[in-house]
Amino acid sequence: MEMAELTALLTPRGLQLLDALPPIETADDVARTVSRLRKDGHSPDLVSAVVTQSRLRRRAEAKFGPFAARMLFTRAGLEQATRLGIAARHAVRFRDAGLNRVADLGCGIGGDALGLAGLGLSVAAVDADEVTAAIAAYNLAPFGDATTVRHGTAETTDLSDVDAVWLDPARRTAGHGETTRTRPEDWSPSLDWTFDLARRMPAGIKLGPGLDRAAIPTEFEAQWVSADGSTLELVLWSGPLARDGIRRAALVIRGDEAHELTAPADTPDAPARDLGAYLHEPDGAVIRARLIGDVARSLEAGMVDEHIAYLTSDAALTSPFVSTFRVREEMPAKVPAINAALRRHGIGRLEIKKRGVDVDPAQFRRKLQLRGDDEATLFLTRVGTRRIAVLADRVSRRP
Repeated sequence: MEMAELTALLTPRGLQLLDALPPIETADDVARTVSRLRKDGHSPDLVSAVVTQSRLRRRAEAKFGPFAARMLFTRAGLEQATRLGIAARHAVRFRDAGLNRVADLGCGIGGDALGLAGLGLSVAAVDADEVTAAIAAYNLAPFGDATTVRHGTAETTDLSDVDAVWLDPARRTAGHGETTRTRPEDWSPSLDWTFDLARRMPAGIKLGPGLDRAAIPTEFEAQWVSADGSTLELVLWSGPLARDGIRRAALVIRGDEAHELTAPADTPDAPARDLGAYLHEPDGAVIRARLIGDVARSLEAGMVDEHIAYLTSDAALTSPFVSTFRVREEMPAKVPAINAALRRHGIGRLEIKKRGVDVDPAQFRRKLQLRGDDEATLFLTRVGTRRIAVLADRVSRRP
């Protein structure tokens, strides 16, 4: 969104027009809506703004639920925003530590600031992009004087009146639409500046989950967060926001449930063993936190291979930190052998997972003969130098 579009939108007429639009789902819906609004005499900037916002609000429901219907977004801002439920969990840390005045440096469209303000904390939000800061101000307006939003940089923000900071360094190129990832040395603010500030005052730092672990300061708590199977972020906590004795954590959220695994350091992996009756796929947050060994021991499991993040066991156990599958059959990872197994079991619907092998699942699927009423999951992996395939059934976790 450009400033001209935002200016046209942020009027009573523009906001009323946006709220009155019916759902816009398809390209044909877009064309019809644009044509109708232009015919009604609305300016090109306003038409572009309301149509774009209507579509973004629909997409934003996955992150913000019903709140999305009264928020504004940029495409890039929505993509990078923290889910509201996760933002609320971040905010609880600040509240429970007694840190009631928080600066949100790099606030984006205001996702994390919403979580902080929603728990009654005072928030001073800052963003380096003028349009994004204006959108954040709109989204945070319902909280009144408890929140302020300023267009500026993290490095120049006066922090004398806050107890703690939340930092989300810009890790992508500037812009409101399509952006690309940048190198850590090009982040804004830089990682060195961010870590230096976090050593001087309590901080939470949102980063990508794939950050080089060697860059993580030893005195910070590192918490990897996943939701519904996707590993979303790494949060580093400093000062009183870092929990005593915890330096590695995996927070796994599935629907309305949340489970956390913590440790004072990386834990050693379990030894490798032969494939058993069950195969377990650890959650991505657990893998990133290097806590697979603790999960393996809780399941009486071992590694399928010492270099592959699959576990196997004979015990009928599962965990919130893994997806569990009952093994039907193991075979060489060769198309004829796999097709023979698919025929034997009457498999017509197949989920394909792979780890440790250079295979494109979509291309591999085209080589398979899927006929029948049954369904299964096919794992393509390796044990030592052997490439193997495992046909298995997903096991539901008990409540």
